[in-house]
Amino acid sequence: MNPAFSIVFFSTASGAGFGLLLLLGIAAPLGLVPQNRWFAFVSLATAMALVVAGLLSSTLHLGRPERAWRAFSQWRTSWLSREGVCSMLTFAPTAVFGIGWFFFGQPTGIVGLCGILAAALAGATILSTGMIYATLKPIHQWHNRWVIPNYLLLGLMAGLLLLNVIVRFWALPTGIPLVTVAVIAIAWWFKERYWRFIDVSSAPSTIASATGLGRRGKVRMLEPPNTEENYLLKEMGFRIARRHRRRLRLVARLAAFVVPLVLTLVALAAGSLIAAVLAVPIAASGLIVERWLFFAEAKHTVTLYYGVESV
Repeated sequence: MNPAFSIVFFSTASGAGFGLLLLLGIAAPLGLVPQNRWFAFVSLATAMALVVAGLLSSTLHLGRPERAWRAFSQWRTSWLSREGVCSMLTFAPTAVFGIGWFFFGQPTGIVGLCGILAAALAGATILSTGMIYATLKPIHQWHNRWVIPNYLLLGLMAGLLLLNVIVRFWALPTGIPLVTVAVIAIAWWFKERYWRFIDVSSAPSTIASATGLGRRGKVRMLEPPNTEENYLLKEMGFRIARRHRRRLRLVARLAAFVVPLVLTLVALAAGSLIAAVLAVPIAASGLIVERWLFFAEAKHTVTLYYGVESV
């Protein structure tokens, strides 16, 4: 697929924002983060800024952005619609949670319940985003069991890296960096498994099964259906060279996982704010590359009719 930067930025930024909101909604009522009202303001403002920036970016990919509201009406059948509904519903409990925490200083009672509800809706939004792709059967690289865990873990990882920085202005954490290290390692493992899966497997559909002529022997395309590149080829037949794919995977592996993991360990061992801060932009750049590859490596079954033997 041809990756649009608006979608790459949306899934990365909103994933980090909803991941941070999920963590705050659970950790604050349990007393696992500072109860200070200014910590609440900074952390929740950061989460919502990323969420809003991501959602606004997603509208740039629409041909008619003014009709985006219509997507909300299809929540019974569409994961895209469910994602939009969940993301909008998140704002109400988050507002009560943030206002209550800031003015009363203790995220307990009704305020804490709103935080837990906001966390649940944030998690549902990330899940819905992943399901948009995981339910697309014509794209083998998306329709597999590794997509949903990757979306959830990468969102949590980004949220933890942000939380590990913000919390240091009020306290010297020990538990949060340890959890961050563990989640980075788990997310890395799942990402490697995903890459291995798409490298060693292909979709069950072939040109023989697509045309129904496989029983007659080997099937090959005589001529493509079009004489020049069209929309399908531009959007669904995008190809990335093998050497570029390997290099970009290495960049994603180092920037999204290895370097942030090392910097988080340094921040934990030495109490270094600088190391924790550096881990955030480096991980962000790595996640952008990772998400770009997620789209660029996807092959739609329709390309079988344009000479591709398997997808």
